[in-house]
Amino acid sequence: MATTKTKSKRAKPAAKPQPKAEDYGQFRNLAGILSAVKRAQRNLIPPPVMLPSVWAEKNIKIPTGNAVPGPYRIHNAPYQREPMDMLVQQDCYRVTLMWGAQVGKTLLALCVQAYCIGASPRSHMMMQPSENDLGVWLETKFNPLAEDCSAVADALGQGKVDNKKMKGYPGGFLMFAWAGSPKTMRGRSAPTIVCDEVDGYERTNEGHPVSLLWQRSATFGDIRFLMDISTPTIKGESYIEKSFEAGDQRRFYVPCPHCESHVLLEWEHIHWPGRMGSDEENAKALDEMEPEKAHFHCPDCGAQWTDGQRIAAIRKAESVGAGWKATRPFTGHASYHLNELYSTFRKIPAIVRDYIDKLKTDDLQTFYNVSLALTWDEKGESADPDSLMARREIYSEDGSFDVPAGGLYLTAGIDMQIDRLECEVVAWGLGEESWSLGYWVFWGDPLTGDPWDQLDDLLESHFIHETGAKLRIMGACLDTGGTNGMTSAAYAYAKGRTGRRLFAIKGVPGWGKAVAEKPSRRQSGKDTRKVDLWPIAVDEGKLIVTRRLNKTEAGPGYCHFPDDRHEEWFNQLTAEKMVTKYVRGQPVREWKKPDRARNEALDCRVYAYAALKITAPRLLKIAQRLGIDTTGAEPERRKRLKTVPKMPKSETELPQTATEVPETPVLASFAPQPEENEPVEVVPNAIPHNDKPATKKQNRPRLQSKAVAGKKAKKAGGGANWVKGGW
Repeated sequence: MATTKTKSKRAKPAAKPQPKAEDYGQFRNLAGILSAVKRAQRNLIPPPVMLPSVWAEKNIKIPTGNAVPGPYRIHNAPYQREPMDMLVQQDCYRVTLMWGAQVGKTLLALCVQAYCIGASPRSHMMMQPSENDLGVWLETKFNPLAEDCSAVADALGQGKVDNKKMKGYPGGFLMFAWAGSPKTMRGRSAPTIVCDEVDGYERTNEGHPVSLLWQRSATFGDIRFLMDISTPTIKGESYIEKSFEAGDQRRFYVPCPHCESHVLLEWEHIHWPGRMGSDEENAKALDEMEPEKAHFHCPDCGAQWTDGQRIAAIRKAESVGAGWKATRPFTGHASYHLNELYSTFRKIPAIVRDYIDKLKTDDLQTFYNVSLALTWDEKGESADPDSLMARREIYSEDGSFDVPAGGLYLTAGIDMQIDRLECEVVAWGLGEESWSLGYWVFWGDPLTGDPWDQLDDLLESHFIHETGAKLRIMGACLDTGGTNGMTSAAYAYAKGRTGRRLFAIKGVPGWGKAVAEKPSRRQSGKDTRKVDLWPIAVDEGKLIVTRRLNKTEAGPGYCHFPDDRHEEWFNQLTAEKMVTKYVRGQPVREWKKPDRARNEALDCRVYAYAALKITAPRLLKIAQRLGIDTTGAEPERRKRLKTVPKMPKSETELPQTATEVPETPVLASFAPQPEENEPVEVVPNAIPHNDKPATKKQNRPRLQSKAVAGKKAKKAGGGANWVKGGW
């Protein structure tokens, strides 16, 4: 039986289940998903590490409206590179730019701020002198640059804050402040601070605005950074100059195309036909000047440069080892000075023409501040301490006397400080020629008795005149200004001492006043004795003293100084300078002194002079009674103050010469009485300034009210004749 073979069929593998389209939802393109993920991952890659100057060249565009709009090019201002890159220098915490005009200091600050927004986000703060200045800066500088820079515009577009106080962006805020409002500085802090035109800031009661902002950033530690920028202003008052001097003081050197030495572009090396040695001489030779022929001359080889050579030297300075060079060690504060001669967009003849224009309008300060980036030394009323020190002299070779023959009348000026009293005793001669006899500092709290006891001892002492007579201090002015009870302490000391000619004074500002005016009655407490307070015109007094310090020949007004007077005293005596500033277009004179400078010596001299004007002695008569030759002396003409306390008259006629000494003269009531058997010499200063014969004291009528006067008159049986002020 035949068998039949059956062909077995191979089983087909089961097909893989196909995913349903609806499982992916809207994402049907897997390749698109992967591409999107890759694009997202690129955003996680940190930005390339770039120096601010490199980043600025790739991203910053100078807005239309500037002198050279378009992409930022560092070769047009290579001196901007180093200060800009200091932002990321770890050991640098402060950069100071004392720069002139047309060198791009504002653009440099904008590049730093743009870097803090678009490249390395961090919070930072911008300060301007006033709210109006801030608004102008925003509209004309920052906003146009931010719109043209895509990195900055994109970052600001993602911020949630955009108002007049701050702008937000991922990673921080740009906060605004202005110097005139301390409120804009409170409650704000940032690691990076940019302060523009700091010499235009007004110091507030809380301190300087730059210092306030800097102190508020202290919590950021090593990452904080300050950039202060400005053209300088007045010498001794310019904040940017002090900040520059506090840094390492860097200046930009360029190579000479002729001798290859590294030199500075400075104004004294600019020469043109007609230029003289000084500004005063140039002002007299304006018609002879030819500014179009002005050139820079190398200070080393004397070769003349063209403008093209100057610009080429600026651009290649860093590549040949020139560029910025410091004059002091770097300790974290880099300071830079740059003038307009380094601008690659300015020609030397044009700068010289600006100088000549300023000469014609008598506005050289603007040229020095803005073009040369130098402070302006105002030529006001002042004295030179070195020349005064050179005039020191020896009064007595053998030390036998204290007062030279020309000194006739002694006064003292007393200045009160929080921890001491300072006093100068001055001898005055004919024509108010003066001799400084001594300067004392009595250390101690004026609220205690120690310094006042020492002052008492000085005021009661005597000085030996060259003729042998003993002179005493005949008038002293005590400054009563102060705080924390010092004024009350001065009042307490001065009350009851008017008979000793100790006058409590108060300095008042203003011009066109008498140095000493009529006093007013003041009281330091409810149950205390009233004090006569003399107003002293300190502005006028300082002007008189300063002009007399500048006299160079002995005679009326000349000031003599002893050979042992130290240098610090002369620095204090000449610390202030009278300058003229303009307030709303009107000239105003005022006295200025550098910060931290002391002026106690000047104050004491003014107070001693005020004591002379209050007591108003007859110096010519004193000189005659001392036996001093007065041949050729001008007769005295003076207006006597009615309120000067009169000295008691001596019962014995005073001698006409110093050799005629009475046996028992009666001294002034405030001078110490001589001991028994002690020889007594003439005290010419005890001569009353009025020289009127002594009269018997008259009883003054008491002032009575009208009602009381009428009752008394009625009782007496007569009528009352009442006049204003009394009977």
